Amino acid sequence: MRHALLLFPLLALTACQSPREACISDATRDLNVVNRLIAETEANLTRGYGVAQRQDIVSRPDICTIENADGTQSTFRCDKQDVVTTEVPVALDLNAERDTLRSLVQQQSALQQRAQASVQFCVASYPDE
Repeated sequence: MRHALLLFPLLALTACQSPREACISDATRDLNVVNRLIAETEANLTRGYGVAQRQDIVSRPDICTIENADGTQSTFRCDKQDVVTTEVPVALDLNAERDTLRSLVQQQSALQQRAQASVQFCVASYPDE
């Protein structure tokens, strides 16, 4: 349910895009992903280790209320559970990480050319927006 609530603003923003903006967004999607991966890989190399996310369930005391059969309410102590996300360091093979970075940079170059041509197509296809 929480994930669905987080998607509503994203869907609303997507619905507000003009056809030109949607076309450009689609045209640059892969390049944006590779750019984020390059930034993450460079950060890993700078730090010397990676970062992973771990989710833990944490219980906290709370007061719960139930409705009885006669229409009255009863309160009692209960535990609520929250999901807590924590970043933890992970060991990396830095040589493999450098290889990954080289591969991503090569891919980035090809994607930039393709994205540039696609963006020009979008601008030509949806003028004056």
